[in-house]
Amino acid sequence: MSQEGPAFEQPKPFWPKALGFMVASFPLRIVQFVLLVVLTVVGIGTVAIWVGIPLLVLATGLTRWFGDVERRWVRVSLGTPLPDAQRLPQEGSWLQRWRTRLTDQTTWRDFAYLMAVLPLGVVEFALGLAGIVLFPIAIWVLPWVGWLHGTLALALLGPPRNQQLAAKAQHLQASRARGVDAAEAERRRIERDLHDGAQQRLVAVAMSLGRAKSKLANDPEAVRELIDEAHSDAKLAVSELRDLARGIYPAVLGDRGLDAALSAQAAKSPVPVDVSVDVEPRPPAAVETTAYFIVGETLTNIAKHSGATRAAVKVWRTEDKVIVEITDNGHGGAEVRSGGGLAGLADRAATIDGVITVVSPPGGPTVVRSDLPCTW
Repeated sequence: MSQEGPAFEQPKPFWPKALGFMVASFPLRIVQFVLLVVLTVVGIGTVAIWVGIPLLVLATGLTRWFGDVERRWVRVSLGTPLPDAQRLPQEGSWLQRWRTRLTDQTTWRDFAYLMAVLPLGVVEFALGLAGIVLFPIAIWVLPWVGWLHGTLALALLGPPRNQQLAAKAQHLQASRARGVDAAEAERRRIERDLHDGAQQRLVAVAMSLGRAKSKLANDPEAVRELIDEAHSDAKLAVSELRDLARGIYPAVLGDRGLDAALSAQAAKSPVPVDVSVDVEPRPPAAVETTAYFIVGETLTNIAKHSGATRAAVKVWRTEDKVIVEITDNGHGGAEVRSGGGLAGLADRAATIDGVITVVSPPGGPTVVRSDLPCTW
């Protein structure tokens, strides 16, 4: 389960899936190409005598149907994040509906893809057969060819550019709203901690000193006790203020970076935690802070709810993001629920347009992963 934005990036498929896709797709490519070319050519050639119109209507319908089949096939086989097609609504007579299909750019993008994949399919089929015989081709070449095919499918079968931009804008707006809510919740927490903690301690200090002042002339022993009480409350107030400041931005994080800060967190956890951090070059402060609190809150949840005996924190950096992955061997069953702790982590990640993914089958293990962009 995840809290994600509109991601349209093509992953590189595992080689057995790429091999199966290339071999199994070739007969489908031939059928699609032959049917569409014959119906289109014959339909255009006979449109003057009206015979061609139903043939062209059939070709248009098959184009759209084959396009939908390809979306599902590529999505399942190559892992390409292809959403279902968003087509123009059709109303009126069959002729009006056909005209709507012809003016829908998705129809023509489907047709372009179906025409392009036959020559591409010939090459893929040959490579697929070579991969069966030559293992190095299977494990090194086929995943890249599958990646290229998925990229082509995204370009032609995926949402048009304007829809992608609209989806991204909607995601950013939702992220901003969640970020504002998270910041407001954090402000209320700080205000509550100040009111219930340090403020009460300082009020007690003032009251103790006031009582000591009133007894200064005639009861020195009581004054000494009140000053000791005020001194104790003052030290507690300083400690609570220090903890509060550390909760806002820990000094070790600013001074020594994520590796030291997360190692310090792990050392305090009642569950043994292995920590691995490789984030050079150092990411922006906002990313470090978000990663720090995600790890801290996740480790707290693990200690309270998971029943785990071991946990691991792994943080690494790619070119444009920091990836935080926390794993535990607990009983699993964690999920992102509205108002829950994991939803709070997702809201915190959303403040910098990050996403949280949770995989937690019953019986475990649980993996909480956060992808935090380093650029906005």
